[in-house]
Amino acid sequence: MKLRILSYADVKQALPMAAAIQGMKSAYAQLSGGEAEMPLRSHVSTDHGSTLIMPAFLPQNNSMAVKVVSVFPQNAVQGLPLIHALVMVVDPKTGQPLALLEGGSLTAIRTGAASGAATDILARPDAAVAAIFGCGTQARTQLEAVCTVRDIQEVRVFCLDHAGAEAFMADMAGKGPIPYNIQLAKDADTAVADADIICTATTSNTPVFDGKRLKPGAHVNGVGSFLPTMQEIDLITVQRSLVVVDSREAVLEEAGDLLIPLQNGDIFLDHIHAELGEIINGDIHGRTAASQITFFKSVGVAVQDAAAAGIALQYAQEHNLGKMITL
Repeated sequence: MKLRILSYADVKQALPMAAAIQGMKSAYAQLSGGEAEMPLRSHVSTDHGSTLIMPAFLPQNNSMAVKVVSVFPQNAVQGLPLIHALVMVVDPKTGQPLALLEGGSLTAIRTGAASGAATDILARPDAAVAAIFGCGTQARTQLEAVCTVRDIQEVRVFCLDHAGAEAFMADMAGKGPIPYNIQLAKDADTAVADADIICTATTSNTPVFDGKRLKPGAHVNGVGSFLPTMQEIDLITVQRSLVVVDSREAVLEEAGDLLIPLQNGDIFLDHIHAELGEIINGDIHGRTAASQITFFKSVGVAVQDAAAAGIALQYAQEHNLGKMITL
């Protein structure tokens, strides 16, 4: 049996953001349309972090994959990435493993692409100012994705790691569709003020900005919190927003941003307006007014990995990327 191995660099080359965004739209449409096969992911936790196992099959893409991803918040102290992951692509006809992909880069790209898809569908067409909370790998792909679907003229970054924020600005300014105008916000209020699009990609357990500061018409992408105890987005933002999620089932298991206010009786289940796939499929409307605030909450679902891995593997096969090994 031969297996294609794709490294970090291979995945980055084989999964361009524009293609990944289209892949996420297709994956979400199949998920909400009941076509995808995707059990809830399993968690294995230690005192230091969590490891998740995420399988999925997308029939339209003929793509099947399993991801094992670890999120260990204190890794930075050891000079290690926050996220480690591997993705195995499986032939849906035979069950034969086809490829093994470095999953940290794939996770970052597909998470950014999910926000890109949501931004393209929900944000105002004239959105020009973006605020990014966080300065790690996830924050980078959030910014790239937003700038891929909107003509962003100004970017503000707020990160508790000042050196990390400086490196973020130096790395991202002028890269692809990203403008050179990236500013370091002195505080959360400065970052959010008059921002059209806000992306949060942190590991914070408590809200990172004040929802009262959101301008009418703003769009928020919340991707950092993935546990019931994590609340990266505050109650005010949730209450003010048209709330759209990647998967109702998944967020009601894992998204503290919504679970905590639900448990406290501050919102009710019908406050979750739609899954993004339902809007893509035309089953439910999205934004209906220019002044409406929209909030996309994503905990990350396995169909994203299956879609992204399928795109990357096809590109790698066509361009002979990676290494072939015989097992």
